[in-house]
Amino acid sequence: QVQLVESGGGLVQTGGSLRLSCAASGSFFSIYTMGWYRQAPGKQRELVASITSGSSTNYADSVKGRFTISRDNAKKAVYLQMSSLKPEDAAVYYCNARRQLHEYWGQGTQVTVSS
Repeated sequence: QVQLVESGGGLVQTGGSLRLSCAASGSFFSIYTMGWYRQAPGKQRELVASITSGSSTNYADSVKGRFTISRDNAKKAVYLQMSSLKPEDAAVYYCNARRQLHEYWGQGTQVTVSS
């Protein structure tokens, strides 16, 4: 069982930066693939970025070059550094932990980007 708690969301101007954090509790954090997803009003939840247990990363095309995902297994944490934010990045951002048939979600953190 893994519990996930996101933090770091807020209001930022276009072009600004935010760093989201996801704190995990439970066992075997290091073996999970961790991901950040987002969901804007009226849209489906989409993958933003993911990082495997071996620290291989994957990004949505819309955020490549602007967002960076990282993890700290000792702290049981995963981060999403977001730069050059655009209004279309505004959404609720969710942390996800996945391994085989097991998947866990955080409660989400709101990111608002003002134009």
